[in-house]
Order: sequence, then structure tokens, then C-alpha cells
Amino acid sequence: MLDLRLYMAQRLSALVMVPLVLGHIAVMIYAIQGGLSTAEILGRTQGSLLWFLFYGSFVIAVSVHAAIGLRVIAHEWGGQKGRTLDGLMWAVGAGLLALGARAVLAVTLP
Repeated sequence: MLDLRLYMAQRLSALVMVPLVLGHIAVMIYAIQGGLSTAEILGRTQGSLLWFLFYGSFVIAVSVHAAIGLRVIAHEWGGQKGRTLDGLMWAVGAGLLALGARAVLAVTLP
């Protein structure tokens, strides 16, 4: 049952990530072609609830997706099982979430 829940969580996180990745790429293309400086980009993102929610959702989805994917790899290639496997998944997920949250806060806090 756990495998089915993890499978579904990874697929749902992928569904959330698709529009966010496309949005992020579109924003990056706009910024590069517009010749925006870092200061101009931060001027637009800092203090914005919309950008906080956009990139915050992105970080959560990536953290879930990557942690489950690495869990599968650790099991299939590394032979990890049980608590070691679960601990690895939770550590990777928490680490990605912490790093991503720090980046989101740096870009969106005024």
C-alpha cells in the first residue's frame, strides 16, 4: 500500500511541476531577452505573494518528487530497505525543502 501511495504522490507532484517548470522557463526567457538585471528581477519578486506562492509550490513539488525518485533508485541500485530507505527519503526531502525554502524567502521577502 505504501508503494502505491508513493507512486501516486510522485505522479501528482509531477503534474504540479509541469506548469510551474513551463512558467519558470517562460519567466527566465523574458528576463534574459528583456535584459533585466538581478536588481530589477528582485525588485519585481520581493514582497510579492504571487511569486512566493509560485516558487513555494514549486519547491514543495520538487522536494516530494525528488525524494521519492531517489528512494526508488536507492532501493533498486543500492539495495537499501526498510528504515534506512525511508530515512534517506525523508532526509533528502527535508534537505531539498529547506534549501528551496531558503531560496524562495531570499527572492520574495522584502
